[in-house]
Amino acid sequence: MPPDADDAPRPMRHHPVLRTLRIGFVPLTDAAPLLAAQELGLFDAVGLRVTLSAEPSWAALRDKIAFGALDAAHLLGPMPIALAAGLSGVRAQVTVTAGLGANGSTVTLANALAQELGRFPRPLPAASFGALVRRRVGQGRPPLTLAVAFPFSSHNYLLRFWLAEAGLDPDRDLRLTVVPPPMVAQRLAEGEIDGFCAGEPWGSHAATLGAGRIALSSGDIWPNHPETALAFAAGYATRDPESATACTAAVIAAARWLDEPENQAEAVSILRRRAFPRLDRAEIMAGFEGTAEGLPLAAPLRFHNATFPRREQAAWFLRQMRRWGQIPRAVSDSTALASWRPDIWRAAAARLREAEPPAPAPPPSPSHSPPPGGNLDHA
Repeated sequence: MPPDADDAPRPMRHHPVLRTLRIGFVPLTDAAPLLAAQELGLFDAVGLRVTLSAEPSWAALRDKIAFGALDAAHLLGPMPIALAAGLSGVRAQVTVTAGLGANGSTVTLANALAQELGRFPRPLPAASFGALVRRRVGQGRPPLTLAVAFPFSSHNYLLRFWLAEAGLDPDRDLRLTVVPPPMVAQRLAEGEIDGFCAGEPWGSHAATLGAGRIALSSGDIWPNHPETALAFAAGYATRDPESATACTAAVIAAARWLDEPENQAEAVSILRRRAFPRLDRAEIMAGFEGTAEGLPLAAPLRFHNATFPRREQAAWFLRQMRRWGQIPRAVSDSTALASWRPDIWRAAAARLREAEPPAPAPPPSPSHSPPPGGNLDHA
């Protein structure tokens, strides 16, 4: 059950009655601010009647927010850029008012591949993985298949960055494919993929199943990188700025609550009820504890400081999309990044008397520049 009303953070109420919001999410640990805001009554506290809709894939979520079936959604950080550019034939100008999480994904390798690597430190150095790939190529073996959650995802770009740092061309030396996060552990166990980069708890789940080993976390590639965001459908924030601001305030308050260690057990219970009813508590708890197979992560999943929507962080995703040939040259940076609205975050935070979080570490710069390919199997 949710904690007592006196224990939960309460955004300041401005309007007693606001319209109902339909918000979609994909069941991942970084959807916790939305789930907690509903379970703790934080949406109610700002007068919002929110319906949360669990969606089976990122593609389904993208289509629903683009075509008006949702008022807002939990989106992968690069997805608003892809929507603004009309990639995959879907174009919309959504409004990003808050981040939902930083870090929180893992690169998990099949047991057979981990055994080929031998005893390796964690995080696995890119150079060690690159040497393995080149050795396999020299032996005439087929390319490895690695899965990501979506073509326009932090997982794809962080994994590509790490592979490129190993001197590999992700589009020539390996095969990248798309697998919805709830399916990656099973695909790994069945031998259909050799590894994946996905949000928690799926790396921990794969390790618990004995299907693979966690090699590194996304935070090892870019500490405190943005993972997902709260985005409103095109025009929504203009038509109903009060609801967009109130919703953002509730999410900021929930993120603050989630980062308090004493709330971890309740947060895990919320996620188990609402997102992962078939998973063990320990698998879900790993993300909150900041561990991978029991070992502490240098950059664990965090919520509150990630809520500020930083356009400069989104610009890193845009650079990667250009690097890998996904963004047409005709799409300007200003168009691609127009979705980010820190002014709405500031208005929401003012209601909570929240200060702007400190700036995180800058994004990494590449030391290798393989020719862009942009090929990604969508199977």
